[in-house]
Amino acid sequence: MSFANAPLVIVGAGHAGGRAALTLRGEGYSGRLILIGDERHPPYERPPLSKGLLQGRVELAGYSLCDSARLAELDIEHLAGNPVKCLEPQRHRLQLADGSWLHYARLLLATGGRSRRLASAPEHLLNLLYLRTHDEALALRVVLQPGTRVVIIGGGFIGLEVASTARVLGCTVTLLEAGPRLAGRVLPEQLSSVLLERHRSQGVDVRLNVAIEAVQGTTCVESVKLVDGQLLPCDLVVVGIGMQPNTELAVAAGLEVGQGIRVDAQLRTSAPDIFAAGDVCEFRLHPQGGFQRQETWRNAEAQGRHAALNLLGGELPFDAIPGFWSDQYDWGLQIVGVIANTQPTTSRATPGGGFLLFYLDAEQRLQGACGWGLGNSVGKDIKLCERLIALHNPLSMDALADADVPLKQLLRN
Repeated sequence: MSFANAPLVIVGAGHAGGRAALTLRGEGYSGRLILIGDERHPPYERPPLSKGLLQGRVELAGYSLCDSARLAELDIEHLAGNPVKCLEPQRHRLQLADGSWLHYARLLLATGGRSRRLASAPEHLLNLLYLRTHDEALALRVVLQPGTRVVIIGGGFIGLEVASTARVLGCTVTLLEAGPRLAGRVLPEQLSSVLLERHRSQGVDVRLNVAIEAVQGTTCVESVKLVDGQLLPCDLVVVGIGMQPNTELAVAAGLEVGQGIRVDAQLRTSAPDIFAAGDVCEFRLHPQGGFQRQETWRNAEAQGRHAALNLLGGELPFDAIPGFWSDQYDWGLQIVGVIANTQPTTSRATPGGGFLLFYLDAEQRLQGACGWGLGNSVGKDIKLCERLIALHNPLSMDALADADVPLKQLLRN
């Protein structure tokens, strides 16, 4: 049976799925295009949820990829509130929650993920909140009032950005991290240290190597009890302990799944005509490299566009250089390329008390870099580092470490 005239279908209407749909129309695809999402909102970007939206500086329209009127204008069928319940790759079809079946020519899985739940916290407690969606961010914004006693569980980027925002809004903040340092899974020790110093200087009570015994309360959280017996009375608990990728649909359909939906260099899954992109996608940065997922704005944007091109018949390998940023009060952290969770090869100071860390391979070629500085002060240097990574030329460690040698000069060399 031929499915050539069936629609292109995107399951997941977040950043990656939305970008893919818009790219398909931008590339001239005029056939039927269906975008299926769990949320009632049009596709949007997630970084503002823990920053601008919580602070009341931006609303949904400010970080949406488009609005409903634009989706209609582009003839993109946006199905909300009728999620996919079953996928049958052999028959090129899927079933929606209402029982209806839909055939597809090609399919993109951009199902994203959901917040990991805290096992020791009863789900029914009213002031126990997570932050992954627009609606969850709105619920959190309402209760972040001056004087509110907030306990944040998790010292990764969601926890740290919520802590920063909560302090700006006048809350009392205690942040609990199970590990020995902040964002320890993804950041080198030097960056973890400056983050710790920054948050403590802003009045956040950061506690490392902490184990939680119980989140206590009847209808609302009243306190968090630590294993060492300490009791932390609070008005609000925010849990930020990572993301659980939504792989259930792929697993049930028999697709190859590891920590995410596994794809080849073209973002194609183990099933014909099915691709994956965004937070749920597990891919190799290099043919010989290990599988990884990237939960970043940049990855959702790049893979959404890339998957769209390959849905149209392209055979383009995905080789984008990864990158990430985070705002912490009035300071910024930026990462480009691959940084090992080890000591950097070399570093340099930047004006205003910031620094750059460089990671080189055995042939002295730049693999990754990260920077810390006031505002966006390291932005230009990180962009130059991205170009140095792409060039793949051996570099002088002494020149990289010398703040008097502009990075642009290394590009010319």
